[in-house]
Parts: sequence; structure tokens; C-alpha cells
Amino acid sequence: MSAHHPLAVIIGMPGAGKTRVGHQAASMLGVAFIDADQRVEDEARMGIPQYFERYGEKAFRDLESSLIRELLDGYDGLLSLGGGAPMTPATRQALVDYVRGGGRLIYLQADSKEAMERARRGGNRPMLKGDPDARWKQLFEERDPVFSELANIHVRTHGSTPQMAARKLTEAIMQRTIHVTGSSIEPYDVRVGESVMQQLPEILGERPTKIALIHTQPVQRHSDHARALLRRAGYSVSDVVIPDAEAGKTNPVANDIWERLGNEGFTRSDAVVGLGGGAATDLAGFVAATWMRGIRYVNCPTSLLAMVDASTGGKTGINTPQGKNLVGSFYTPAGVLADLKTLATLPNDIFTEGLGEVAKSGLIMDEGILDLLEDHGEELRAFDGAQFLGSPLEGVVSELIERTVRVKAYHVSSDLKEAGLREFLNYGHTLAHAIETLEHFRWRHGNAVAVGCVYAAELAGLLGYLDKDEVDYHRSLLGSLGLPTFWHHEDWDEVLALMHRDKKARGNHLRFVILDGIGHPIHLEDPPQDAVHEAFVRIQQ
Repeated sequence: MSAHHPLAVIIGMPGAGKTRVGHQAASMLGVAFIDADQRVEDEARMGIPQYFERYGEKAFRDLESSLIRELLDGYDGLLSLGGGAPMTPATRQALVDYVRGGGRLIYLQADSKEAMERARRGGNRPMLKGDPDARWKQLFEERDPVFSELANIHVRTHGSTPQMAARKLTEAIMQRTIHVTGSSIEPYDVRVGESVMQQLPEILGERPTKIALIHTQPVQRHSDHARALLRRAGYSVSDVVIPDAEAGKTNPVANDIWERLGNEGFTRSDAVVGLGGGAATDLAGFVAATWMRGIRYVNCPTSLLAMVDASTGGKTGINTPQGKNLVGSFYTPAGVLADLKTLATLPNDIFTEGLGEVAKSGLIMDEGILDLLEDHGEELRAFDGAQFLGSPLEGVVSELIERTVRVKAYHVSSDLKEAGLREFLNYGHTLAHAIETLEHFRWRHGNAVAVGCVYAAELAGLLGYLDKDEVDYHRSLLGSLGLPTFWHHEDWDEVLALMHRDKKARGNHLRFVILDGIGHPIHLEDPPQDAVHEAFVRIQQ
């Protein structure tokens, strides 16, 4: 949002704590706070109950709507609205426009009993005249569907002290949300920020009763947290531990999980949560896509690579001895929670490999990513999880994740099933997948992609699409991030055979994504064999 729009707008039922919690959150964030009800009273020079009594509800709503629209266009702090404000059509449309412009509209959801008790204690609420509890429940039935649809962030404060609720609110405000949509997919959000995993029950909703929590052993700390959140929310959780990395992305592992889901009575109304790196979330998504032809699925990536690559786009799958991701499906999640707290537990090498996919997204579309990588390459290369949270680097990484996910969302929304535009996301992947297979998956994906990008640049240079400086830029940028830019393999025929089995290949013809200038990807159909081989020679160690 620009400097002339609110940092966030809070809506909620009477007694939800919008004013008290909002004021504390604003103090934590170091920004101004405005209560729209107080602004109305200041403008009217009387209390809201008196204004209601003298002029009626319509006059009040007209005044309220006018003031709210002014604040949405000229105030940059935290703004809370009266309980019924979003029900006015003009206000509702202004809030829709605010969200479309990148605004944070937060539905503050308190426990109904707590909210009703606070509303009774507060008194002087014209909309709660008569039996306040009965009237509150009636208003909730009318307003909750509207609030739920309008808001792009939901914060549950059930059982929280005002201080705890304010902390939840600040964490929600600091998160970045990327809305992924398209003509052929169900819309969903990718949420990036500290503690966004707290929103797991909200995304799953009330319908599932059983949850299969699929994860690897190295992320046990995070899976323990997710399991506790799910059980507190009333779900029955089946803990499913799979082998780490690509060893978990196989048909035998998937088959074991299918057998377990069948034995435990999982139905179409139940759900899967995938938590871990890209391989774990790919496998979990594939299980969700194939069990009873598709059940609800939430993705919780815990590595940088998973957050920027596997988290978005709905590509799920498993590996076979013949190649990577040759069996799979396109299946979009109900939501993605990229919790930055999980990055604090990553070793340096696992973090930096994710920069391969980040750089790829910059090279194909977003030069802002490249600027960030150039400006902060040294800090990113020296990543230390113990020092990460609260450091200046956290903001840099958060922006890199958001920008990279937006690049992917752009391509996915236009081409879910990889028929054309989406293939540009595979820049560097034709060779990368061959490297992973020939190295028996000892090479991590982001590292292989880095080499694959250099290979694609060399091929583009040989064919006149990139100049020498642009080819050299690939090596200098990726090398500055601690990523490999060379790979050696003796048997060129083996490499070539695997590239022929790449998903982009058509018949017996090779097909690459290359750049015709930085930020301008194109398809390269059946290039000359001597150029394909010479580019390979140039990446040999």
C-alpha cells in the first residue's frame, strides 16, 4: 500500500476488542491508531447512541461511510471500524477496493461468549437494544458471512489476553499475502510471515475431522507445533513421517500412506497437511490429489526452496527411476503458510540452495529480485538461522519470497497445466533434472537449477540470444550467492537422453526455455545438436 492508505483495517463483531487490541497493536508497530466510531462522535459532536436516537441509523451509516472512505484514502496508520460499518454498501465497496489495492483487511474473531460479555459490559450500543445476547447472535448470523468474504486476513483471539491478541494482530499485519487465482483453479492465498502457521485451523475450516499431517523427521519441531495447533482446534491428527528429501517422493511411500488413510477411514471430508521441504510437500499434495480423487490440502513449507517453488502452483508428484516428477497431478491447495520462523532452524547450505529458484524468477521476469540479490548477496550467502529473526535480513528474505511467489502466481494463473507460459518457470530445469537424476538426488534442487540456468545462458549465448555480459552475469550472480555454476559428468549421451525425457520435450525433439535478454524468456525448439553439446562443455568443471 502507498503512504496514503491504512497499514491495516480491523473489522469484527461488537465486543471483539477491535479498539483495545488495535490500539495496543498500533503501539507495538509504532504507528498511529484511529477508531472510526470515535471519529464519528468527534464529527457529530455527540455520542453514537444520541446520534442514533436523534437522526436514525441511516443518517449514522451515511456519516460513518463518508468518514471511513476519507480515512481509506488519506490515513496511513491502523484503523478499526464499528461493528456494522462493512454492512453499508458504499463502505463495503470501499473496503473491496482497498483490498484489491493490496490492503490488509483483518477480521478480528473473538470467542462469541467473550465478545457478548464485553459487549454487555460496554453498554450504550444502539444495535444491541433489548436482549443484547440474542441481538448479538442475530447480528453475527447476518454479518459473519460478509466479514469472512471481505477480509483477506483472519485473526482468532479465542482465550487470548489483550496483549496476546495484539501480538497476533501485529504478526498478521506484518505478513505478506499473495492471492493466487485463475480461470481454471480455485483461488487461494500464500501467506508469508512470522507465526502464520497459527492460521492453519482457519484455512482448514470446520468441515474436516481427520487430518493427515505428513512431514519428515528433521522438521519434527515444526510438526509438533502444527499438531498441537490442530488438536487444540478439535481435529483428530494422524502423524505421518516420511523419509527426508527425494527419498520420500516415491511410489512405495505414497502407497504406504494410501494404505494408512484407508485403514484409518479417511473420507472426502477429511484433509492433508504437508509440512517440510519441497519434496515432502510435493508428496503430500500428490496424496491429497489422488485420495478419493482429491481431498482438502494445506501446504506448510519450511525451507526457502519450498516456500518459493513447491508452495505455489499446484504441481504435485513423485519420482520414478526414469526421472524426476514424471508421475504427478495439478492440484491446488486450500492455502499456503510460509512461516518465517521455520527458516531460523535451517542450516546455511539448505537456505542458500533456495536462492537458486529465487534467482531464476528474477532472471525470467522480476529484475527487482535481481537488485535485492545483488545488494544483499553477502548477507544471504552468510545466512545464520540463529541470528535471522528480527534482523534486517528477515525483511529482505520476506520480500524475496513474496516477489518470487508473485512471479510464479503470474505464470500459474495463466497456465495451470503447463501448456505454454508456465513452462517459463522451468528455466534451467531441463539440465537440472538430469543432474539430480544422475547424481542420485544427492544434489539439491536449487543447486542443480543454478547450474541449469548457466547452461541455458550458455546455449542462448551460442545461438545469439544473449551477449557475453549477460551470460557472465548468470555466473557472477549465482556464484555470489554461494551457488554452484559448474557440473562435471563424463557421459554426454546419458545427459542428453535424460533431457529428451524432460516434460517440455515434444516427441523426440528437445525443447528448452532460454532468455532473449534478461527478463524475456522464450521457448527454443529443437536447437542444433552442436550448440546443445558445446553449452554442456562450457559448464564442465
